[in-house]
Amino acid sequence: QVDVTAMARLFGYVDVTDSGFIVAVLSIAFNPLFWNVVARWEHKTRALSRVFGSPHAACYCLGAVILMLNCVRSHCFTEAMKSQPKLEGLDCHWAYYSGFAILAVGTLFVISSFLALGFTGTFLGDYFGILMEAKVTSFPFSVLDNPMYWGSTAVYLGWSLM
Repeated sequence: QVDVTAMARLFGYVDVTDSGFIVAVLSIAFNPLFWNVVARWEHKTRALSRVFGSPHAACYCLGAVILMLNCVRSHCFTEAMKSQPKLEGLDCHWAYYSGFAILAVGTLFVISSFLALGFTGTFLGDYFGILMEAKVTSFPFSVLDNPMYWGSTAVYLGWSLM
């Protein structure tokens, strides 16, 4: 037998029928699906590189689209968080400042990852045939295997707590 009381309590704090929540979930799921499908398609066909005239131009355009989709995702996430029920225990200064600290660490990992990888390294340049000369081992890659993913997760967790 399965004890579902913990799950039932959790769903008391999440309104899964809220349209903002549904849109946020869809945007969170869509983004990585989109960029992985497009990048793999590019790797197989080189179609974007031909359309844009070079792999660099195509990678920069895909990167711009990914950035715009991330802005939409962040907006949808923020709006969904505003419309969801609040945990009373997290409506205090320590939760806010803890969230801010987690968000700050996440932002540090995301920005330092971007600076270490560069634009094409961050935005799937390897699928366009744009390879780095050597594996990046400097900070934050010296601390975490996937600092961009962990940093993004920390940003959204921190934002949620705030």
